Amino acid sequence: MSWGLRAGVSSDVGPFRSVNQDAAFAASWGAAVADGVGGGPAGDLASAALVHRLVAGGRQVADAEALALRLRGANWDLGAHVRRDPSLAGMATTFTGLWIADDEATLLLAHTGDSRAYLLRDGHLIRQTRDDSFVQALVDQGLVSPEDAMTHPRRNIITASLRGDARDVVRVVERVPVVGDRWLLCSDGVSDYLPDDVIREELALESDPVRAAHALVSQALDAGSRDNVTAVVCDVATDVADELSAPVFAGAAAARFLEGLDTPRAG
Repeated sequence: MSWGLRAGVSSDVGPFRSVNQDAAFAASWGAAVADGVGGGPAGDLASAALVHRLVAGGRQVADAEALALRLRGANWDLGAHVRRDPSLAGMATTFTGLWIADDEATLLLAHTGDSRAYLLRDGHLIRQTRDDSFVQALVDQGLVSPEDAMTHPRRNIITASLRGDARDVVRVVERVPVVGDRWLLCSDGVSDYLPDDVIREELALESDPVRAAHALVSQALDAGSRDNVTAVVCDVATDVADELSAPVFAGAAAARFLEGLDTPRAG
């Protein structure tokens, strides 16, 4: 591979939660954040199961359609958990991920829910996803300003997620990779508490993606985040080390389904 992702991941349960329902992974060929939907059962199971099922399929993904198909298969597995145990009915997760297509000329971005993707390019931070949320709909209609959306009391009501239903929708779009780009994938425990200028400053300040991910999580906690807090920072780079090809899991994905797997964990 002539280029890849030099990625770092960090996740923290936060001081107000007893369980981390965020799940994440990072590798030289892909990365993702999934956030178990609060208010439903087993959000940590939903996010971790989706991430592990997706990664278990291997790194080869031909195109956007193939990644969407892989995600539908992982989502079907969520439904299988519910069919085996009806007490899990209603469990769901958001998902935002990056994947290098097999042609090595395309970066695939998949999204559903309110976990976000940002792109830092030439010092400019550009959000790459639109929240599937009640408050985002109000922003789109001009009823709420983007600034007020961060503190809106109903900002955590989402309008799309993956819950094991065949009707669930995930969007996959193609992006042209540019060496020097820095991507951030994060749960709303970061984006609800850090304004864009703070995110941009932190991403620009720290050159190492692992330290950048930890710094963003620390900043969100210092800002009073009352949620689980997860960040994955991915640099598009050449000559990415071979050891980075093994996925590093964090959050619920580091706590579940790793028995028998020789894979590293992150905080």
